[in-house]
Amino acid sequence: MLFVNNYSRTVIIRQEVNLILHKMHRIRRRDHFISFMSATLKGISQVLLIDNAITGLIILIAIMITSVPLALVALVASMIGTWICLSSGANKSSVNEGIFGYNSVLTGLALSLYLSGDNRWLFAIIGAAVASLFTAAMMNVLNRLKIPILTFPYILLTWLVLLASFGMSAIHLSNDLVQQDVTPWRLHVGGNIEFNGVIYGISQIFFLKNIYSALLILIGIFWAGWRLGLYAVIGTIISWLSAYALGAEVTSLNMGMYGYNAVLAILAISIIYADREGNKVLTGIIAAIITVPITASINEWMSPYGLPALTMPFVLVTWLMISMRKRLPNL
Repeated sequence: MLFVNNYSRTVIIRQEVNLILHKMHRIRRRDHFISFMSATLKGISQVLLIDNAITGLIILIAIMITSVPLALVALVASMIGTWICLSSGANKSSVNEGIFGYNSVLTGLALSLYLSGDNRWLFAIIGAAVASLFTAAMMNVLNRLKIPILTFPYILLTWLVLLASFGMSAIHLSNDLVQQDVTPWRLHVGGNIEFNGVIYGISQIFFLKNIYSALLILIGIFWAGWRLGLYAVIGTIISWLSAYALGAEVTSLNMGMYGYNAVLAILAISIIYADREGNKVLTGIIAAIITVPITASINEWMSPYGLPALTMPFVLVTWLMISMRKRLPNL
């Protein structure tokens, strides 16, 4: 009888232990899922150099307002970039901050917009996966130089894919990308000014021309920090005024094409030098202004190939400012 009682107790204990282990497993899976989705949303917010999942969610909603397919591309691209690097043994802290997601997001969005045909979605997803590998590789190289990679992996990969369309029949450029001979080019600065172009400078970071999306993205930036939101506003206004004063083409002004690189540049300077001495606000404003003529230069440089400047002006100016401050620390 004693043996039976002991056996019954053993069975009950085992059942309780199995139940506890099952619950722990479910909790662990739930925590992993929450952590993964947080990193995914941060992969979207890190486009703006912001480590905030709520900001990422707000930006995702802003993209959805303009286009549900684009929002799905952004979400899936960030998930893919995050998962590849997480499963490949990347630093978990960097993964959880969304560092391996934002270049995938931009690559997925760019390829889905700048390519045509039904297979552009496939190229967008594949590009998002490859972008995470480019990110890891360039981090290994540029970190030794103490230079942030920023969005350079996305720029390089997107340009390479778009250029490949000239030699591969399976890749088709969008009709919006038109090759131009700049030799006979005459700039037309006339036209009606639309001041919505000021706010579009924020939404164009995600290839959006929608005032509601722009305002929602701005709300997301303010959510991460009121100073960041203020810098974004200053950046888009300063860049618009600079472009107007320099006689930029009106259509580009109205579309906010001179603003998004400036916004990224002033945000980058304010975040990178948040804890350092020097006038980061002045440096950020200078960076925002410099992006304007560089944007025009790169646009003309890429015109014969019909390629967009993307965020190359932002990357070049930010690298320039980082290098400059190593010699001029008080600026």
